[in-house]
Amino acid sequence: MIRTALTDAQWETISPLCLGRKCDPGRTGPDPRLFVEAVLWIMRTGCPWRDLPSDFGGWNTVFKRFRRWVKADAFYRMFRVLAEDSDFEYAMIPSH
Repeated sequence: MIRTALTDAQWETISPLCLGRKCDPGRTGPDPRLFVEAVLWIMRTGCPWRDLPSDFGGWNTVFKRFRRWVKADAFYRMFRVLAEDSDFEYAMIPSH
């Protein structure tokens, strides 16, 4: 069982920005939400790509897809959209 990081509302916000959607020309990548969750898992844990759990798919396949999305600025666009509606859920204020 994979623990996800994205809420349904966040996914609805960024899903139109994903590459390889069914309406796009060319090859469509399988399960873009699972792919984004795999990238978030890597970023959250700091593990090397080779340690990506197999539930997310083959690590090299996920990495190659990640590189394509980085080159296309897909994650930058997603970050910009999500940052517009930040709720500071993880903001911490020192108590001293």
